[in-house]
Amino acid sequence: MLKELSSVQYAYIAGIIDGEGTITLTTHKKGCYPSPTITIASTDYELLQWLRDTLGAGNIVKKRNYNPEKHKDSWALMIRHNCAYELLKCIEPYLIINKKKSRCSLIINEYKRITPRNGRYSEELLQKKEKFYATFMSL
Repeated sequence: MLKELSSVQYAYIAGIIDGEGTITLTTHKKGCYPSPTITIASTDYELLQWLRDTLGAGNIVKKRNYNPEKHKDSWALMIRHNCAYELLKCIEPYLIINKKKSRCSLIINEYKRITPRNGRYSEELLQKKEKFYATFMSL
């Protein structure tokens, strides 16, 4: 569950996601369907800590640095599942980049409708889920 924030804070977070983030669907467990994921990569660990603490959600992971002589260390904040879905609903009005805004809107408008809470898909729902995923990946 996300913390309640002001519209200014949501707008700031949307700006960070527009610039340094990705909105995608990823599989986190074998045999499961992809779920909403927001990833923000940065060389500024303090920024990612602030985001995680402010939102009350997410995990920070260190990214592998293959060439430390040329590149700074970097980390990624990953927000998954329902927390990602809830954050997308809050930041949607503030996103500017078309691809990210389109992906955000598609998740908000379609994802919950085609994802049963019990994880049991009918044939019809499974076809809708696959169509949703194909549409999402084409954006």
